[in-house]
Amino acid sequence: MTELRTDRLLLRRWRDSDLGPWAEMNADPEVRRHLGALLTREQSEASVRRFEAAFDRRGYGWWAVEVRATGAFIGFAGLDEVDGNMPFTGVETGWRLARPAWGHGYATEAARTVLSHAFDVLGLPEVLAVTTADNLRSQAVMTRLGMTRDPAEDFDDPDAPEGPLRPNVLFRLPRTAS
Repeated sequence: MTELRTDRLLLRRWRDSDLGPWAEMNADPEVRRHLGALLTREQSEASVRRFEAAFDRRGYGWWAVEVRATGAFIGFAGLDEVDGNMPFTGVETGWRLARPAWGHGYATEAARTVLSHAFDVLGLPEVLAVTTADNLRSQAVMTRLGMTRDPAEDFDDPDAPEGPLRPNVLFRLPRTAS
């Protein structure tokens, strides 16, 4: 089982005890603000089953994130293959944290260890990150990670309805920059 550790965080495979807090996160309008519709508990549980199946298949994916000092589940971070309907290909990194975990540097800390794993263990040549054009908090994390954006690569998410979720930005980090 691949676990990743930082000074403050443990990135690990999902546990049944994560399902309740995960469902609460996905029912929080602020957490879902840049992601789309709120998810039911059943939809949240199904997403964890998909995460675990992808992890088993590829050896990487979305790790559950917990605070080492308390054992509290605070969200996820990891890697995923870009959906085939996007105007680019590759592997992307991402994160989603519960609101009480915002503003503590956890997203940046988790993403840094994910990027190290992507480059040093998986040998990926590049990692991407995508978010909505108005998600400035995630864009700030991407910038702190050393990722760069070329506005010419901004795109409309083909899966998003017309509105604020459709315009997206793409950030890149090549292996040599890590």
